[in-house]
Amino acid sequence: MNCSANPQTLSARRNLSHLCGTQILFRDRYKILRILGRGGFGVTFLAKDTALPTHPTCVIKQLCPKVTHPQSWERARIRFQKEAKILAQLGSHSQIPMLLNYFESQGEFYLVQEYIPGLNLAQEVKQNGPKTESDVKRFLQELLPVLRYVHKNRVIHRDIKPHNLLRCKDDGRLVLIDFGAVKEELYHLSTNSHHQSANTNFVGTIGFAPPEQLCLRPVYASDIYAVGISCLYLLTGKSPVEFDRDPNTGEINWQKQVNLSRHFAQILSKMLKICLKERFQSVDDVIWALSMESYLPTLTNCLSTQQLAGSPKVTEQQPRDEYLPPLARTAKKIQQWQAKLKKHCQLKVYDVSH
Repeated sequence: MNCSANPQTLSARRNLSHLCGTQILFRDRYKILRILGRGGFGVTFLAKDTALPTHPTCVIKQLCPKVTHPQSWERARIRFQKEAKILAQLGSHSQIPMLLNYFESQGEFYLVQEYIPGLNLAQEVKQNGPKTESDVKRFLQELLPVLRYVHKNRVIHRDIKPHNLLRCKDDGRLVLIDFGAVKEELYHLSTNSHHQSANTNFVGTIGFAPPEQLCLRPVYASDIYAVGISCLYLLTGKSPVEFDRDPNTGEINWQKQVNLSRHFAQILSKMLKICLKERFQSVDDVIWALSMESYLPTLTNCLSTQQLAGSPKVTEQQPRDEYLPPLARTAKKIQQWQAKLKKHCQLKVYDVSH
């Protein structure tokens, strides 16, 4: 692990790991049960909080910043406290784990969060196979509102993927975990960060992160790209690195791998655009595009009624419009129909008044 090599830090890390399965309490409070995961940023433990009556299960994240200089460590401590408070605010949402405690000990930082029992979506796909288009649409209906909440709090998650999306065993809710904000801030404050490569400073998962995030410039639309890649994973069971890419554009060639409705395929395609300007810019844009599907039959009926009522047909002499995507063409026709309907109503009012 990439932790600072001072004796106090290494001792703290070894001692906490060695507490697994013992009766010795960490900070006279937490009984460490087992290690849940390891990474370049630290270790995640499953624990019980013995200070509370029911000894509830919790998750302890031991973050390990690359800080050796005292002044840099002090900046890291201040940043950690600030980011932890943001996570505490986000944790008021039912689909984000509640932050129960945070503290610093012997040069390392700790987050104590609510434990969510259940499987992540990657485990679900491994057990049950790929999901259908209807399943993925329901997944988006569950995830997008909480992501909108996160973005409205000026936080970019940075690491959305099926492994960080849990299905709670108790109530079935989808929970978004493992925010990258605190980890990124601690890395930026490392004294040797300017000597490290972009791959070292990068926060996220290769394949799920778009180009601008790989360049260390994540934006809100970066999370939308990651959600789109997650949809592909759910539909195919394939990791993003398993797909071929267009050598000219860098776009993923996924269309032949799944059988989707035209409307949903267009939405997914826009979520996965490599060019940031061509991608959905906000979660609200994605939600609106998905909601339009329920109106398509009604809009089609309106257009058919308009044609039966004697609307002018396109002839060979009439100029052709420039190419527009199907949704844009439909919207344009609706606007034309509404304008003609309004004009027709105005003429009727004029006839009656005279």
